[in-house]
Amino acid sequence: MTVGGEGGVPSLRSRAAEEAGAGAFEHGASFAAAEVAGGFGLGPLETQYEELFAEVLEDGIITAEERARLERAAANLGIDRERLFRLEQAMVAAYQTRHRVRIVEHYEEPAASLAPLRVDADGDAGRALLLKRVEQLEARVRELEEELRRAEAAINVEIDLSELDDVAATASEDPEEAWRRVRRNPTDAGAHRQLRRIYAARGDVERSFCVAQALVALGTATPEERAEFEAHRSRTLIAPRAGLSPAAWYDQLFHPEEDVLTGQIFGVIAPAALLGRVTALRRDGKLHHPKPETRQDPVKATVTAVRAIPWAAAILGLPTPHVFVERERDAAYVHVPAVPPITVIGKAALSGRTQLEYAFLVGRHLSFYRNEHYVKALFSSVPDLEDLFLAALVIGNPGLPIAEDVKRRVTPIANAIQPLLESAQLDTLRGCFLRFVEEGARTNLQRWSLATEKTACRAGFLLANDLGTALELLEAEERGLGELGKDLLAFATSERYFGLRRQLGIALA
Repeated sequence: MTVGGEGGVPSLRSRAAEEAGAGAFEHGASFAAAEVAGGFGLGPLETQYEELFAEVLEDGIITAEERARLERAAANLGIDRERLFRLEQAMVAAYQTRHRVRIVEHYEEPAASLAPLRVDADGDAGRALLLKRVEQLEARVRELEEELRRAEAAINVEIDLSELDDVAATASEDPEEAWRRVRRNPTDAGAHRQLRRIYAARGDVERSFCVAQALVALGTATPEERAEFEAHRSRTLIAPRAGLSPAAWYDQLFHPEEDVLTGQIFGVIAPAALLGRVTALRRDGKLHHPKPETRQDPVKATVTAVRAIPWAAAILGLPTPHVFVERERDAAYVHVPAVPPITVIGKAALSGRTQLEYAFLVGRHLSFYRNEHYVKALFSSVPDLEDLFLAALVIGNPGLPIAEDVKRRVTPIANAIQPLLESAQLDTLRGCFLRFVEEGARTNLQRWSLATEKTACRAGFLLANDLGTALELLEAEERGLGELGKDLLAFATSERYFGLRRQLGIALA
């Protein structure tokens, strides 16, 4: 597939394809963006800015001179101005409440919309739905029996209730047991088909459609199942009513094998690890400096690959990173170490993509901007993650008994990280160490690393809302149906996925 002209310069067709998305990836007026929570932060650097801003607030007035001082500090610390604006809003609100005054600034930016999140209270009817359905069926049987008695008085009439009995029997089956079969073998078409029959017998259009989608993706759907899928599928971007709540990430989106405590430990040291990584790359002359003219304004950009980022970030409750476009780079979306960290978009994402593919790619990419995931963007190998994790434990408990060769490897890392941590972060690491010991003092970083990849793919699939698109992109990467694709097949028919669709407001009625 040709994505550009000669010499790395995009062709007119490629450029036109990019700009065709100028009106895409926009939320409706009623959309309530997710609360920005769990995103990667810069820890001590933001703490320094907080202290400076607190000094400015002392007299209740922010002068132009003080604002200029704050701007210089933000630039010197290398912290994202949008992130600092949200930080300032929180501090101003707390100050005004505590002192019962109003902060005045002549050039104050307008407050961001605080439209409340809409919470869809519809839950799984579960047993109540089953009992109600059985009651309806029993009532219908009684009606038919009465009709039969009346009809027999006048004429001999045959009424076959066997099909109705079959429907009642199917509706009474346990979908959880059927889904466990799917989870054990996500490619088992029979398990998917049994699950769909249960949902169809209960009249659950939403769940039945999701399972039919999996059967179509597997290539084993019957004409009836494919017709159901085609009747309800959407070929356009989702139009959610609201974004994800912070709790939804942990309760519904995280893969079950992604140990939360392990991620929390990584999250505490992630800012220090970033600074260390940037310092090492600068020392070795390998730190990437994107050209200033390649920086994009995600709000005003006409390139579809760029516009997809703030759209997805608002749904996932993550901050929008600084974005640069490098047309000569072969990759699609790349995490580049910097302070603050940046996203670079290469030519693999600049043309030849559908909107649903962009949604999957950018949702997967942004997932690694979560605080507990960002170390994976810096260090992808498990041995590197192991050294970082042990260094964090050593900081939490300097007397940690570890092998001498491991100590020689880990101690320098701990010594480099510890000075960059605030006292509150050190306390958090000590608490995490105690919890780690209480929970058995064991973690599997290979499993955790793969689980974060699965979580990221789940986020991308949730935004793309098309299992076929997600699996097609993953199959090219995994050279077939691999672990990531199989996980999506099971996730697409799970209660966790159904709950996420309800929260976003994209579930079928």
